[in-house]
Amino acid sequence: MSNLEASYNLILNNLREISGIEDFYFKPIKPKLSDIELISLVILAEFKSIDSEHQLFREIKGFEIGPNIERSVYNRRKRKLFPFIEEIRMKMVDKLNESENYFIVDSMPLEVCKISRSFRSKICKDVDYAYPNKGFCASQNLHFYGYKLHAVCSISSVFQSFDISPASVHDIHYLQDIKLQMSDCVLLGDKGYLSQTIQLDLFNEVNIELETPKRKNQKDYKPQFYQFKKYRKRIETLFSQLCDQFMIRRNYAKTFEGFKTRILAKITTLTTIQFLNKFVFDRNINNLKIKDQEQKLGRKAKTYNFVVC
Repeated sequence: MSNLEASYNLILNNLREISGIEDFYFKPIKPKLSDIELISLVILAEFKSIDSEHQLFREIKGFEIGPNIERSVYNRRKRKLFPFIEEIRMKMVDKLNESENYFIVDSMPLEVCKISRSFRSKICKDVDYAYPNKGFCASQNLHFYGYKLHAVCSISSVFQSFDISPASVHDIHYLQDIKLQMSDCVLLGDKGYLSQTIQLDLFNEVNIELETPKRKNQKDYKPQFYQFKKYRKRIETLFSQLCDQFMIRRNYAKTFEGFKTRILAKITTLTTIQFLNKFVFDRNINNLKIKDQEQKLGRKAKTYNFVVC
């Protein structure tokens, strides 16, 4: 058995334990590949940085599951499984962030094409409510066309929640959504989240204490607590890992549904590796490098009796 197939089997068995079921929605004709097997295949592809579905199906040609699904069916079913992939991710997050009280909020740009092509581009323009547009990222001094990824992570570097908005939406509007997802915690943000009104609103409604560094020209200015400044770098490291290892800025999707499914798949894969690191390998959860992880996943999977060789 190759390391690739051993990795797939280990991911599959752990996802089965987490979800508890094989199929998530009704199908008139029962497919050969169950939903949980398909989700495991999606995670394996992102773990191996295989962005091309043609390449993925070449890689799994010798697998037991290889003949059980076609590429076009795989793509359609993956999009339909979006809410169930998020449900599995949240189950892992609940275990990883069980005792966390401090979280960090930030955003990053997601380009769908270059600005010069934005007027004639048809990418992600299939639904009226999610048109991409032009925005500006102050931290990178970058004008771009596409979307923003808004995210909250714990200080142990696990994504708690995320959302995608058009590029022109200001970061501070995401805090209104956080009220529906979190409560009773401390939320650390950069200067882009400065707003006394929203700060009071979060505290009064859901007991979230928003901590942001103050500008030097403010009357009540004082430097932010050093440990908070250090914690805020955790989410920037996660964004860098998403860009470099999981290639989140590389976009092949043509519809918004396909685009958001790709983003979720990459974040879920990152969370899955963290989950396996903590509960299977008993190691640092942020050891995400592919070569090291692939060897570890392969060796670990081969030691289990339930893996079919």
